[in-house]
Amino acid sequence: MTLTFEDLTHEGNGVGKIDGYPLFVPYGLPGEEATVKVVKVNKNFGYGKLLEVTKKSKDRVEPPCNVFYQCGGCQLQHMSYDLQLEMKRNQVKNVMKKIAHLEHVPVHPTIGMKDPWRYRNKVQIPVGNRDGELITGFYRMRSHDIIDDMETCVIQDEVNDRSVHAVRRIANQLGIEAYDEKSDRGVLRHIMVRTGRETNETMIVLVTRTKKLPHQEEFIRQLTETFPHVKSIVHNINDRRTNVILGRKTKVIWGEEYIYDTIGDIKFAISARSFYQVNPYQTKVLYEKALEVANIDKNDVVIDAYCGIGTISLFLAQKAKKVYGVEVVQEAINDAKNNAKLNGITNVEFVVGEAEKVMPEWKNEGLNPDVIVVDPPRKGCEPEFLEAMVEMEPKRIVYVSCNPSTLARDLRILEDGGYETKEVQPVDMFPQTNHVELVALMSRVDE
Repeated sequence: MTLTFEDLTHEGNGVGKIDGYPLFVPYGLPGEEATVKVVKVNKNFGYGKLLEVTKKSKDRVEPPCNVFYQCGGCQLQHMSYDLQLEMKRNQVKNVMKKIAHLEHVPVHPTIGMKDPWRYRNKVQIPVGNRDGELITGFYRMRSHDIIDDMETCVIQDEVNDRSVHAVRRIANQLGIEAYDEKSDRGVLRHIMVRTGRETNETMIVLVTRTKKLPHQEEFIRQLTETFPHVKSIVHNINDRRTNVILGRKTKVIWGEEYIYDTIGDIKFAISARSFYQVNPYQTKVLYEKALEVANIDKNDVVIDAYCGIGTISLFLAQKAKKVYGVEVVQEAINDAKNNAKLNGITNVEFVVGEAEKVMPEWKNEGLNPDVIVVDPPRKGCEPEFLEAMVEMEPKRIVYVSCNPSTLARDLRILEDGGYETKEVQPVDMFPQTNHVELVALMSRVDE
């Protein structure tokens, strides 16, 4: 059947209608006509498969990745970067209208990258076996079948690509077996590489099922001779039958426990398990935007909820009188304290705990923040946390989000609690994918 695409879903699928019935088709672009096969029909909408584009959009581009249509890690390489940015802004506008019921709040144009490729500073790649040889590559969409003709990933740092190839070559030469998840046998499960964008320091993490890494000394010798910029080689043991990449036990087998990177003027120590943003260029843009709208001065007390390893906290501390960070993960708080020490920043205090429980305790102790910055996981904020935030009555709330829908839901609750949404700024942290980060500014109505 022939279909004309009118719009895009938030996942980047083309939307066409047959007698008012919407059909979602991956890789279709607005304004295009195409031959489509219907593959699934629900009550309110259906799914189609794109067979042939008969009238192309000016925004259709040739994906530079040779496995784009097999991999699924990126969803938008077939569309121009301008359209990607516009799509992300429209997605935010839609949820602000439909979920938050805030039609008139300014949603600014998405801040993109000058060069939206090779931005990821971390790769985690599975290892498999094909005809007795080790292979590395991402899984095919909706499968655990490794795409073995994948020589490069165009959104990964090239150093990470080369490091993965080197590990695979050395492991092959030393006869180290790949892990087989069906039989739960074999050795090497995943290769993880992290690179400091500003420092060029690299950490290589070898994830094995076994407690020992075979030929460890020779492996280290060859790897460090191949890559002099490698600062850390880490062995992680994951002996469970699981899809989780890292196991519980991690040990440094060569070099340092940390590599370092900087965002703006702040230096960060990154371990194998540290949460650290994968696109440091846009992280700087995102945090500078959060700092700008927070409008902090030297007399302000700030709370950074879900503070992680202290990335936003340390940015805020450059301007504020005092910053309090709270985070539920103990290791992250340890990293945050180390990062504060590393930068000689003394006006921050980090606490382990659930933000919704810690904040009422702080309020009872007489802590009255001027600004609260919140950067929750994809599921958004817990209702108790939103309630605690409203009760603390900060002048401003800066909400950093990686999920437009949960952001819109939470903004609605905060609006009903006496706050007004002033502006929303989308930032493209993950070009070529359908993800978008946001910074929203809210002020107390009586301010």
